[in-house]
Amino acid sequence: MRETAVPVLLACWWLSSSHLAAASSFQWDSENALNHLLLDPATGHLYVGAVNRLFHLSGNLELLSWGETGPRMDSPDCLPPINRECQQATETSSYNKLLLLGAPREEGSLIVCGTVFQGICEKRSLGNVSVVLYRTQSPVDSQYVAANDPRVTTVGVVVAEEELEEPLLFVGRGYTSKGPGGVPPITTRHLRGHNAFTHEELGKLVVGSYSEYNNNFVAALHVGRHVYFVFFRRDRRAKREYRTYVSRMCVGDRSFYSYVEVPLRCAAGEKVYNLAQATFLSTAEDGEATLYVVMAVGQASTPAPTRDTALCAFPLAELDGAIVHAQELCYVAEGRSEGGAVEAYIEYEVNSQCTKLAPDSVSFYPCGYEHTPSPIASSVPIETAPAITMETQLSAVAATTQAGHTIVLLGDSQGQLHKVFLHSRSHGEVYSSETVEPGSPVGADLLFDNAREHVYVMTAFKVSKLPVSSCSRHTDCGSCLSARDPHCGWCVLQGNCTRKAECERFEQANHWLWSYRRGEECVAVQRVSPANRSRDVPTEVSLAVPRLPSLGEGESFFCVFGALPGQPAVVTGTEVTCQSPLPEQVPPSDPGKDHVAVRLSLKFSGVVVAAVEFIFYDCSAVSELSVRAPCHRCVSSDWGCNWCLLGHSCTHLESCPAHLIVYNRKSLQPIRGPDSCPYITGILGSPLVPVGFEKQLKLVGKNLDLFADAAPDYQCVLEIEEVSQLLPAKLKRSPQDPASYNITCQAQEYRYSVPVSEYTVPVYLQRGPSHRIDNHPDVNVTLYNCSVGQSDCSLCKAGEPRHSCVWCGGEQPGCVYRGSCRDEEVESCPDPIVHSIEPVAGPLEGNIALTIMGSNLGQRFEEIELTVSVAGLSCTPDRNQYQISTRIVCTLSPSPVDTSGPVRVIVGDREPAVSTQVFTYQNPELTYVLPDKGPVAGGTSLSIHGTKLKTGQPSDVTAFVGHVPCKITKMEDSFLVCLTDPANRTEALPVKVLFGQAERTLGNVVFHFKDNPVIAETNASKSFYGGGRVIQVSGRNLDVVQNPLLQVWAEPSEGGRRLRRGIGQSHDGDQSITENSTLKEFSQVCEVLSSEVMQCPSPRVPAGWVVSGVLFVLDNLRVPFNSVGRGEVFLYQPDPVFKHLSEDAEQPYHFKPGSVIMVEGKGLTLAMTRSEVSARVGDGDCVMKTLDDVNLYCEPPPTQPASLQGGGALPEFIVQMGGLQFNLGRVQYDSAEPSLFSLGAQLGLAVGAVLVVMAVLLIILVYRRKSKQAVRDYKKVLVQLKNMEIDVGEQCRQEFTDLMTEMDLTSDLGGPGIPYRDYRSYAERVFFPGHRECPLRKGLDVPESRRQTVEQGLEQLAKLLNSKVFLIKFVHTLEMQPGFSQRDRGYVASLLTIALHGKMEYLTDIMKTLLGDLVEQYMTKNPKLMLRRTETVVEKLLSNWMSICLYSFLRDTAGEPLYMLYRAIKYQVDKGPVDAVSGKAKRTLNDSHLLREALEYRTLTLTVVMKGRGGEVQPCPVRVLDTDTITQLKEKILDQIYKGVPFSQRPSASKLDLEWRSGVAGHLTLSDDDVTAVVQGSWKRINTLQHYKVPDGATIALIPRMHRDTQQGLSQAHLTGEKTAMLEDGEEGGLKLWHLVKSTEETDVPKHSRGSQRERERTKAVPDIFLTRLLSMKGTLQKFVDDVFQAILNTSRPVPIAIRYFFDFLDEVAEKHGIEDKETVHIWKTNSVPLRFWVNILKNPQFILDVHVPNSVDAVLSVIAQTFIDSCTTSEHKVGARECRDSPVNKLLYAREIPRYKQLVEKYYSDIQETVSGCYQEMNSSLTELSGSFASEMNSTVALHELYKYISKYYSEIIMALEEDPTALKMQLAYRLQKVSASVENKVTDL
Repeated sequence: MRETAVPVLLACWWLSSSHLAAASSFQWDSENALNHLLLDPATGHLYVGAVNRLFHLSGNLELLSWGETGPRMDSPDCLPPINRECQQATETSSYNKLLLLGAPREEGSLIVCGTVFQGICEKRSLGNVSVVLYRTQSPVDSQYVAANDPRVTTVGVVVAEEELEEPLLFVGRGYTSKGPGGVPPITTRHLRGHNAFTHEELGKLVVGSYSEYNNNFVAALHVGRHVYFVFFRRDRRAKREYRTYVSRMCVGDRSFYSYVEVPLRCAAGEKVYNLAQATFLSTAEDGEATLYVVMAVGQASTPAPTRDTALCAFPLAELDGAIVHAQELCYVAEGRSEGGAVEAYIEYEVNSQCTKLAPDSVSFYPCGYEHTPSPIASSVPIETAPAITMETQLSAVAATTQAGHTIVLLGDSQGQLHKVFLHSRSHGEVYSSETVEPGSPVGADLLFDNAREHVYVMTAFKVSKLPVSSCSRHTDCGSCLSARDPHCGWCVLQGNCTRKAECERFEQANHWLWSYRRGEECVAVQRVSPANRSRDVPTEVSLAVPRLPSLGEGESFFCVFGALPGQPAVVTGTEVTCQSPLPEQVPPSDPGKDHVAVRLSLKFSGVVVAAVEFIFYDCSAVSELSVRAPCHRCVSSDWGCNWCLLGHSCTHLESCPAHLIVYNRKSLQPIRGPDSCPYITGILGSPLVPVGFEKQLKLVGKNLDLFADAAPDYQCVLEIEEVSQLLPAKLKRSPQDPASYNITCQAQEYRYSVPVSEYTVPVYLQRGPSHRIDNHPDVNVTLYNCSVGQSDCSLCKAGEPRHSCVWCGGEQPGCVYRGSCRDEEVESCPDPIVHSIEPVAGPLEGNIALTIMGSNLGQRFEEIELTVSVAGLSCTPDRNQYQISTRIVCTLSPSPVDTSGPVRVIVGDREPAVSTQVFTYQNPELTYVLPDKGPVAGGTSLSIHGTKLKTGQPSDVTAFVGHVPCKITKMEDSFLVCLTDPANRTEALPVKVLFGQAERTLGNVVFHFKDNPVIAETNASKSFYGGGRVIQVSGRNLDVVQNPLLQVWAEPSEGGRRLRRGIGQSHDGDQSITENSTLKEFSQVCEVLSSEVMQCPSPRVPAGWVVSGVLFVLDNLRVPFNSVGRGEVFLYQPDPVFKHLSEDAEQPYHFKPGSVIMVEGKGLTLAMTRSEVSARVGDGDCVMKTLDDVNLYCEPPPTQPASLQGGGALPEFIVQMGGLQFNLGRVQYDSAEPSLFSLGAQLGLAVGAVLVVMAVLLIILVYRRKSKQAVRDYKKVLVQLKNMEIDVGEQCRQEFTDLMTEMDLTSDLGGPGIPYRDYRSYAERVFFPGHRECPLRKGLDVPESRRQTVEQGLEQLAKLLNSKVFLIKFVHTLEMQPGFSQRDRGYVASLLTIALHGKMEYLTDIMKTLLGDLVEQYMTKNPKLMLRRTETVVEKLLSNWMSICLYSFLRDTAGEPLYMLYRAIKYQVDKGPVDAVSGKAKRTLNDSHLLREALEYRTLTLTVVMKGRGGEVQPCPVRVLDTDTITQLKEKILDQIYKGVPFSQRPSASKLDLEWRSGVAGHLTLSDDDVTAVVQGSWKRINTLQHYKVPDGATIALIPRMHRDTQQGLSQAHLTGEKTAMLEDGEEGGLKLWHLVKSTEETDVPKHSRGSQRERERTKAVPDIFLTRLLSMKGTLQKFVDDVFQAILNTSRPVPIAIRYFFDFLDEVAEKHGIEDKETVHIWKTNSVPLRFWVNILKNPQFILDVHVPNSVDAVLSVIAQTFIDSCTTSEHKVGARECRDSPVNKLLYAREIPRYKQLVEKYYSDIQETVSGCYQEMNSSLTELSGSFASEMNSTVALHELYKYISKYYSEIIMALEEDPTALKMQLAYRLQKVSASVENKVTDL
């Protein structure tokens, strides 16, 4: 789901009662999980990398900033930047793969790498992660860092050691099947410069097969001078099982010579934990480092882990030792141990092997070297046993060591954090587990804060801050020790759980208690004597307290009872004696309690050392706790209380008055315990007592003889309805048991008012006025009333027999107790009566329940079991539902026909009961159902129509659609309404209704369950609070929904704040509101237009309410709005506010016909678009023209509409916005004003206008005729060219195939490499073109005696050039001098470039300033002409600057296709004859250099041998032409033998001789000119192989020339085709040289006319045969030309920063000067880069390539360069009729390609312009890098000296200009220049 709104972020804080320290958390409320967690130690801030998000948190997890990283349009199959060509691109989430702090020297940067765009990285600000500091827009493949697959791991570490020149990023990434292949598993990458994150020129792990070596990386670590990687992969040498490895390399090893890896093995018995899941490197207090690895058992030779995991510890010293051992074995023992076993080998299919070097090789080369083998792998694993194993999948580990104890924290896949105390590396103990987030895996990044007191734990959606050890959370010793936290112990005298160092007396015994110390227990009171005491008696309390800590002198413990003041304790060994408090000090007992427990604490300085509960009891309160049996309670208590009989009291004393006492059960006295108490044991006779009848009660008592005093009055007490009835009682000793007494209560008639048949009443014996004798809890009597619940005779007679109830006759018959009946007892009950029946209708099939209500319907079920009939048919009663006398439920019998009749019930021989209601048997029928379809999810409201549907009770009627229930909600006789339940699948099912068991089916009619509706997207996600906005909803199957709703849940905002509505008013429409707490539902019915579209008006919501949810209700489906389409949240916006049309609302608005109405407002487009808004004036529409946030424009009808109110009123202007309607006042149309011109004048103007229009039309017609003719001619030429290209197409394809096959560039590109020139050579050729030798290669030309002084002066000049004021004034002054030529301007610009090469940023600033001045000059002229030529210093400066900045781009990107083009051209040209004198060739693109004559020639294959110092080399076959001159032959031989070798390193052809060897001694030296040369008249022909008749297959030898032969005197310019001026017509010694053709046409033409003659030749029509040659050459080279142009103009790769920077500068200049003409800016850009730099490189590839460019190749390059120029121009490339006659054929050749190239150029410019700005910082970094890269190669001293020559030449003018400038005067620049002059040339100045 794409998130477009600001994410919902929950930073949750809580304070737990069980935690003393605050625990905080950050929760990300999204479906996208968190990926990585990073801590900045400098600030303590946290950085969280999530899917599509990046968060910046404080140490307390407060959100400080956040930024987006996705989603992006991307595909793993496409390379960035993603454009339309990538059809697979979709919205792709970016998973964070790397999150690292930038290097310390790059403060403030955060490295972030994701999965999109092939895993490129970016730098973000640490202070605000939304700010991107660096991001490459067009990354190259070397910048692909992270894996593009979320499932593939990537790890990295930043290293910034002093020994490194720059900080580096070491990266390990797994193999991905999609995207660019060949990304090494481990790479080292740059972090600085414009090309950051590339691994070019840095180390990488070379791998033979990436898929075979698919390393699953777990961690990257930096320790000291090494970098470690932890990963697992399949072992390719053993059983191909997965194993975990640790690899190591030196941080400064750019070639990975030091790479060594060793396997790790962690096993417990046969179980091997082979897959690393997480790691942590911990350093102990003694400096020893240990690598903790969480390892899992793999699933059956797969990389998938099981739940069997373990914690394994590997000391880093052992790891290093194993790595060094493997290194030693591979260096000096060929990888074998002393026993001969292979323990070290070369991994990754690298062509290397272990060897035998010097024994001390590892010491001398600890990081390897070129001669040492690598990469090394050990076959011997480092083994360890697991410290702990678990049956849960562990996912994270962190460790800390404090006070010598190592604590390991483990996170698992269920969201739990386990704390482990590590006793040793192979033994640990889990002492705590807590749930961080249930069911959510703990991320691998477990991070400690700087104090290592808290750990940050990341789960899928939450980051929590938890304490490492929560000592303070344990408030007592028991919880402190039971927690078994190794950090914590109980400090006895301080009374808290602390770390050891925090306890002051931890060294003394029993002062700091630690759970891991054997036998350690909390200080506790083991024994208290006495255990309790009466509150009325003070006493001494003795405590036994073992392990009591000792105190110092003058210190003592205190005894404290509760909150009372403490008293000094007497300590004797382990015995402590305390004095109990006085009785009045003892706190009272709680209500309902007979004692109070007081905490007796043994304290020291207010700290409780030990405590125990001491009980003070209260005997008087004991008896009060039992009202029924106070004596029993007293003597049964644990406190030793006794019961005083006469006093009726409970006491702690051992005696009572008159010695009448019952002792406690613990006493040894004879009268003791509860059995000795006087008490009532039960009732004699039945406890049943009828009301209204006098009865005498008799009770049984025991131990009443203990009362030795005179017998007082006894009373029986009954508590009836909270009223006590006292009855006199008489006691009589039982003759059977002397201890028992019979108590007789006075007879009494009892009554109660509660409407129950039985009422239980307690009864007890009272002695005297208030002393209650104990009685058993079951001593109760039951009163009963026969008339309650027995309203008729049958019920009465069917009552309980034990009650003896009878139906008593008389005037008021009723049910009474038999003894109370005064009238005749009725023996036979009255006849039965039926009061009602339900239902009154049933189906013919019967089998439904009929309920009959009445009276006297039998006393037993058997009486009516067979005597019930309905409409004459039997009805079977249900025994379980029968209620005596009042209800019969029976099951109807079937009826064969419709019938009706009463219900009859017969009871015995009495008259039958007949109902007044009639029951009808009827046949219900179904007719049709609506609707006929609904969604599978159910919820469709079905209307089932029919007749007699009200058959049976509602509970008897059920509806079904097939097997799917349909819940009936309404039931009428003609229709039923039901709601369908969800169905399992789409299907058509019949509708049926069951009436009981009678089924009715609706014929052939079926209901169709359709696929659930799916909402794909909506056209809007906002609405005004006024609602009514029609939301267009698109999807599928929308028409199956019966009642679609758009539902909004909202609640009032805090404080009831409301937003102002403006002057609008809302129309409610059909809207329902449901109250639910503070939330209210607002809904609107949607209108379904088709199966794919519906419209939903937005509900009105009270202004200012907070919307908590918006969803679509589609019958049973609930679809949240934010789950639709792009996942946007539906927002409610404040209603718009409009102003009235006129300021005075009472006055009408005057409207002039023909104009528009403009209305001002606010917030008009917050939730509405123009097309949704309507306006009208009266009954006419006002057509909406424009709508923005503050204005509305509409065009009303041309004439005033009528008012809707009628009656001649002015029409009102009304705006309708959804549910909001705004009446903005009345409108009055103004009448048209009279014309200012008379009728005649108007006619005259009309006639004049017509004449003008006709003249313009005539001109246009003529122009169009000419243009059409030109276009026809142009198309005709293109058709001709196209036909010819088709004709030669096959030939071109064959030529291209031969070219690619025979040219064999692989040796160049993969062998010696492309012969690039070094930077110095390149710069000299670009800065000083045309110079045979760079002037700066010379030394400083000054006398030795003055050298030091001159150098000092030049140093001062260099400082002076660093003054911008001086340098600008210096350049401007020079350019103002008449003698300062164009050549001088270019020379000075190059000298300045060299002098300031070490300060490129400053040079760039100077260039920009001078360019700004140049723009100012051209603004007064024609801006389009700027930068067209190199006429100023700054224009040459720009050329040099661009050449410097693009040198790397040339080498890295454009150089290869340029070299391919050069090689292709040269190969093609050399395949045909080339005239050595004129440079014309048979194979060319340039028609002026086309060899037009038909020549006969043969291809020869010669065997060439070349003699060197070691003798003759291997013979080499060379293909040549028999028309080649000897020099041409030598060049071709050298090209073949020295293929790929830079031209400057090849021997010169002029220094070699060519020998033709035939036979044993036949050697003939061949040369261009010798005595055998043919001379005809004034023409002398250069010798060729034809001349010497050299046969095919001949052997030729190239040998060094021993002496200069005078016959070799032909100009090399003719013979080699050098790009230098030739002798006029090749004249030599009066003879004219020729090779293949003579210039016969020029024989008789004067020299001064030859130029025009050549022009005439060029403009001649080219014969088809020659044009075919050009087209053939063009077709063969087309791919190479396209590749070069594509490399130059490609934006899918990073565009050079210099070009982007300079183009941005030109855009800013144009904007600054108000230049809106895009063509002007286009011309500037074209003149500054393509024409100024690229054309120069295209025409002169020898600038960047060390190659030889003869004239024949140069002619072809010129045509290609001209094509590039034509492609960059803005003018349309047309070749009309005249152009066809006058244009050179060269332009016609590429006429069809130039429009395509133009599009490429335009896209290039537009892509650069659309690139995100912010390249200035990147440019500055690049300039800084350039300053340091090549400045040392420039001879700046000589450049300064050459510059000074110009200062000396124009010295006075420069001094004058400086003195006239106020700023220069303040800076004393003239004075400083005079000092320079005095030093450099000893000039006498004014100093």
